[in-house]
Amino acid sequence: MKEVIIYTDGGCRGNDSSIDNVGGIGAVLMYPSKGYVKEVKEGFKNTTNNQMELLAVITGLKLLKEKCKVKIYSDSAYVVNAFNQNWVDSWKKKNWTRGKSGELKNRELWIELYELVSKHDVEFIKVKGHSDNTYNNRADQLVNEAMDEIS
Repeated sequence: MKEVIIYTDGGCRGNDSSIDNVGGIGAVLMYPSKGYVKEVKEGFKNTTNNQMELLAVITGLKLLKEKCKVKIYSDSAYVVNAFNQNWVDSWKKKNWTRGKSGELKNRELWIELYELVSKHDVEFIKVKGHSDNTYNNRADQLVNEAMDEIS
C-alpha cells in the first residue's frame, strides 16, 4: 500500500460566514517512496476557519487515486481530536448530530471527510501551528496565498 504524508491547514480572515470574508486551504502531499511532493491551495468567500480546516483535509484525501496509508498532520485540534478521540463515530451513531447537545456544525463536511477517511488507513497527528514545522508552515503559507488571490 502506498504511503502518503499530508500536511493541511485552513484559515479565514473574518471568521464569520455571514459577512464578507475570505478563507483558504493549503495542503502539502508527500509520497516518500517516489520523493514526490504536490501542493494545493484554494481560496473561498464567506466561510469559517473550521470549514477551511475540514476542507483542507478533504481536498488532500480526494487527490489520492487508490487506497493508501496516510499520515495527516494538522494544527487543527478540531479535526485531529474528532478522529483521535472518536467524536466522529459518536456523531455518526447519533445520525450526524451531537445528540442532546444539538446540531453538528459543518455536518456535510464531516460526513464527506468520514467517508474519505474510511477509504484509507489514516492516522491523524496534531502539530503545533506557527512553529518550526517546515511543512505545516508551508501549508499555512499556501492558505495565505490562496486568501490573497481571492481578495
